[in-house]
Amino acid sequence: MATSDKKTRGYVPWNDEMDKVLLDTFVDYYNKGDRCQNGWKSHVYTAAVKNVCEKCNVTITKENISSRSKTFDKHYNIINGLLSTSGFGWDWEKNKLKVDSDTVWDEYVERNKEAKGYRHKVVKFWDLLSLVYNKDQANGEGAKTAAESSKEMAKENDTGGKDAPYSVSSSSSLKRQRSDDSFNSIWCDKFDMLTSSLKDDGPKLPSSAEVLAALQEVEGLDEDTELELYDILTSNARKFESMMALPMERRKRWLMMQLRK
Repeated sequence: MATSDKKTRGYVPWNDEMDKVLLDTFVDYYNKGDRCQNGWKSHVYTAAVKNVCEKCNVTITKENISSRSKTFDKHYNIINGLLSTSGFGWDWEKNKLKVDSDTVWDEYVERNKEAKGYRHKVVKFWDLLSLVYNKDQANGEGAKTAAESSKEMAKENDTGGKDAPYSVSSSSSLKRQRSDDSFNSIWCDKFDMLTSSLKDDGPKLPSSAEVLAALQEVEGLDEDTELELYDILTSNARKFESMMALPMERRKRWLMMQLRK
């Protein structure tokens, strides 16, 4: 039983169909905003496992999905670094790099050792990878360098264009990886809740028409004064809310106080 469980978790031969289903799932949840700085939210992994298992008739785990996602992330960082350099392009028909010359390649690899195996490497679904794993789009920060990504993927032996088995050096390493993934997923969920609460905290800015209508109801305001107050209230939801909470007979006095501040 232990041997069978180890085989299930330790080796998954990914194919194009599985990759496509997984990436389609990621794209769907990416468009819903379920990817944050530290990775995917926990329910995305659950959905990914379900979709790949059902549509591809295979048995995989969250750890397999997480491992494959890290491989995709590695591909993106290294290939994106190449495509950001003069002399490199992408062959959409052959799903691999186009290089202007051997000299261009040799000079780049001399500076970026981790890219060595990518000159003839076939990486399918680049359009989906470049959408989902683009850190600039995901969180507004600069993408990790290829070298950083390569170090993170040191446990994965991805050579010759073939998928390597998902493996760890010991049970403690597996537990640590699971713990990290769980922490990241929980952090993403908490971060999303926090940002949502911050967005909902406080009144929304009133429309220009609302401010203008409210000011025109206040008697005794000349045109210049009305324009000054209009400028204040259209940019400060708290002040507009405060004014509207006052009885009509007190609003002019309160508005004059705002002009003196």
